Amino acid sequence: MAFALMGDGQHAWDLFNLLNPVRHGATAGQIATYKIEPYVVAADVYAVPPHTGRGGWTWYTGSAAWMYQLLVETLLGLNLEGDQLRLNPLLPESWPTFKIHYRYRQTVYHITVSRLAADAVETHLLSVDGQPMPGNILPLNDDHQEHDVALQVS
Repeated sequence: MAFALMGDGQHAWDLFNLLNPVRHGATAGQIATYKIEPYVVAADVYAVPPHTGRGGWTWYTGSAAWMYQLLVETLLGLNLEGDQLRLNPLLPESWPTFKIHYRYRQTVYHITVSRLAADAVETHLLSVDGQPMPGNILPLNDDHQEHDVALQVS
């Protein structure tokens, strides 16, 4: 989180990928080293022989909660503030775009985040149902409809 908050989004994503339990179960060798469930956040990954790379303290809800907060709020940049959503995503270099379907009560917002062209003057361009919006704040309205949101970021 600290790297992301300092503006070093790529380093933050690189560290997230190191912590992501899914990354520890891609091969038989990784599974044999990690030795725990590849779908549960570990509180510890040992760095000292003979257990280097082995996970520990699984199903520890504090680690899972912080991982969720890191991913959704800090890296993907979705922050609920009352009846509005602040959008401040940090795209990893390898992602040109991502999409989130966000439910607010009985209303669904289909949010597409994509990278601005390198020569763009603006740093954030937000629109809701094709209508431009200032800044990066999405007002949320429970009108039981579906809305298309587009955000372009540098």
